[in-house]
Amino acid sequence: MDLLNTLVDKGLRRELPTREEALAVLATSDDDVLDVVAAAGKVRRHWFGRRVKLNYLVNLKSGLCPEDCSYCSQRLGSTAGILKYTWLKPDEASEAAAAGLAGGAKRVCLVASGRGPTDRDVDRVSETIKAIKDQNEGVEVCACLGLLSDGQAERLREAGADAYNHNLNTSESTYGDITTTHTYADRVDTVTKAHAAGLSACSGLIAGMGESDEDLVDVVYSLRALDPDSVPVNFLIPVEGTPLAKEWNLTPQRCLRILAMVRFVCPDVEVRIAGGREVHLRTMQPLALHLANSIFLGDYLTTEGQAGKADLEMIADAGFEVEGAGEVTLPEHRVAVGGGGCGSHAEAGCGSGCGSHAEDAGGCGSHEGGGVCGSVATATAAEPRTDLVAVRRRGAGTDLAPNA
Repeated sequence: MDLLNTLVDKGLRRELPTREEALAVLATSDDDVLDVVAAAGKVRRHWFGRRVKLNYLVNLKSGLCPEDCSYCSQRLGSTAGILKYTWLKPDEASEAAAAGLAGGAKRVCLVASGRGPTDRDVDRVSETIKAIKDQNEGVEVCACLGLLSDGQAERLREAGADAYNHNLNTSESTYGDITTTHTYADRVDTVTKAHAAGLSACSGLIAGMGESDEDLVDVVYSLRALDPDSVPVNFLIPVEGTPLAKEWNLTPQRCLRILAMVRFVCPDVEVRIAGGREVHLRTMQPLALHLANSIFLGDYLTTEGQAGKADLEMIADAGFEVEGAGEVTLPEHRVAVGGGGCGSHAEAGCGSGCGSHAEDAGGCGSHEGGGVCGSVATATAAEPRTDLVAVRRRGAGTDLAPNA
């Protein structure tokens, strides 16, 4: 297919595809999906080999958010039966992080619900970062606390944070349809603040909210322009009790095409499969590793994920390897310029949601027994798989052991 050959060549040169080419990837048929995966896989392997970076989420403060993001189970007015608790103490958060690090994670993502942190909140998180780094040499810490005020990104950097996550989530033209309590521009401003402070910027999207192909391409091109080092791709989990509970728009093949499009537009950044991979990719998850070079290990913020042991087995069985703590994730040319540039230098970069929002809607449950998420023999791709959504009842904020 000429389109795919062209996109591979551009990806190896870090050249920006045209919008028409990006849209054409999303428009390919299910019959061609393996060809699409193979082509994008060449770009992924060129820049990242067969390494898979593991990240681990710690939900520092769950629920009771004043924002009205339609996709989020912690939103204002949510009736989802999630865990609700105030700030974990630094030692509690460090203990939670240790479980993920023991499972092979090299980055800990500290997340808190809310519009944005107060200065006192920044102090709390700074203490938590110190506690985690004091006990775990070489660990990366990413903070995800919502909209940042002036000076807060610098304070987090001084405290030892390596990265800051704030997702754009969807296109600017449709942003007001999913959130009214803050703006798309607010999110862009926070990513810019993080970048300017010397933090590695992490910013991504949520697919499956009823958006068009044009919306998906718009947000990914906006992300490239913002130039983050990592781009988490979330697949909406329609959690009961939220406005988007009935939005079941994704198939495994659709998810693979979206990941491939992101890889072609952002060839040399860390593309992370975030919330929802178990629910929407299901048994096709190993194929997605040919497109993304990063995943979350274990549970998400308010929902359960695949058992950590199953994640590790999946990576090994697919012929990939867990990225070691001593390995540098990004290609040398990005590291050399301080983590900037996913793509074509001045003309374009590459491209998180506040706290618990983007990675909030993820996870099928391994429940008490662990194991891979189940599937029902009579189910079809078009049927809602509500059986694969389980609210997290273990780990941070509980007395039960975490899934890692």
